Amino acid sequence: MDELKDKEFVEYIVKAIVSNPNDVVAERSIDERGVLLQLTVNPEDMGKIIGKEGKTAKALRTLLRVLGAKANARINLKITEPEGSTHVPNKLAESGVEENDNEENVTEVL
Repeated sequence: MDELKDKEFVEYIVKAIVSNPNDVVAERSIDERGVLLQLTVNPEDMGKIIGKEGKTAKALRTLLRVLGAKANARINLKITEPEGSTHVPNKLAESGVEENDNEENVTEVL
């Protein structure tokens, strides 16, 4: 696969979504899992990139999976949290437990 094709693809899509396209930076590296693209955006644009319930980020990852399959490569996307972010991770979301699951499951996670 052309090394810059996946990186340019991500930058093109993300710059079309965000309010601050000049702050979009994608860095490409190779790790044990394949190609790793690290995406950094303006803190004000994080919500636009992640989307409601992570749907925008998931769609972007799906497109990268298709691009990688075409080139017989695995492409992973990491969205880097900007410095000074006030985001607090949700323990339920990290554990994979749905918010609608009963209280018994929630207590087991915590």
